Amino acid sequence: MSNPIRWPTEAIWEAVVPALPGFTIEILPQVDSTNSELMRRARAGQTEPTLLVAETQTAGRGRLGRAWRGAPGECLMCSLALPLAPRDWSGLSLAVGVSLAESLHPEIQLKWPNDLWWQGRKLAGILIETAVCGTERHVVIGFGINITPPHDVDGLNTPPVGLQTLLPGIDAPAALLRVVQPLVQTLQAFEVYGFSPFEARFNARDLLRDAPVTLSDGQHGTAHGVDESGALRVLTASGMHSVNSAEVSVRPAAST
Repeated sequence: MSNPIRWPTEAIWEAVVPALPGFTIEILPQVDSTNSELMRRARAGQTEPTLLVAETQTAGRGRLGRAWRGAPGECLMCSLALPLAPRDWSGLSLAVGVSLAESLHPEIQLKWPNDLWWQGRKLAGILIETAVCGTERHVVIGFGINITPPHDVDGLNTPPVGLQTLLPGIDAPAALLRVVQPLVQTLQAFEVYGFSPFEARFNARDLLRDAPVTLSDGQHGTAHGVDESGALRVLTASGMHSVNSAEVSVRPAAST
C-alpha cells in the first residue's frame, strides 16, 4: 500500500487567505471531476473561494470534453473557484497559463489557448467554466499537471511529458504549493486590468509563434502571437485574422 500524500494545505491557506478572505482548501481522495464538483457547489449557492484537489478523478475533463486521468501522485488535478467580475473575460485562460508556466519552469511554453508544453510535448492543460450565483458570476479554473509521464497515451500523436523531467524530485504537493498563490494574484490582476498586462509574457512563451498552423475551417497560415485581447493572430492568404478560442481550434501544421 502506498504512503498517503502529504498536502501542504496549511501553508497554502496562510499564503492565500490574506488576499482572498474566506478561502478554503479541500483534498478529496476521489471525485468525478474537480471542475464538475465545484460547478455543482456554485449552482447550489456555495460561493466561498475554494481550492479543490483530487488524488483521483473518475471523469476528469479537458478542453472539448477530452478525458484527463491520473493515478494518485502521478498528476496534479485541482480546480479553484471564486467570484470574478472582469470587464472583459477575453484571454483569461492565457493569463492562467502564463501564471502556471512562470511558477513552474522558465522553459515551459504555452500552446494557445490553454495548454502548457515542454520540448514539443504536453505537460498541462487548463479548463475554465463559469456559473452565475445570484448577482455574482463565479469562475472555476481547473488544471491538470502531469507529474510523471502518463502511461495511457493511446490515441495521442505526441507522448506527454511529466514535470519531474524538468524538475527531478518534484511531487504533486510541491507543484501545488508553487502555483496557487501566484494564480490567485494573477486572477485578481486580470479582474482589474484584463489580459493586456499578460500579452508580452504570453508571447515570450508562445509555442506557435511563427509556426505554420491550420485553422479548423481548413485555412492555412502562420501564427504571429496574440493581441491585447488574447486572440491569436494568424496570417493567411486572405490576410491577418484574429482567432478567438470560442470560434475555432488551431493546430500546428504537419510540418511542425
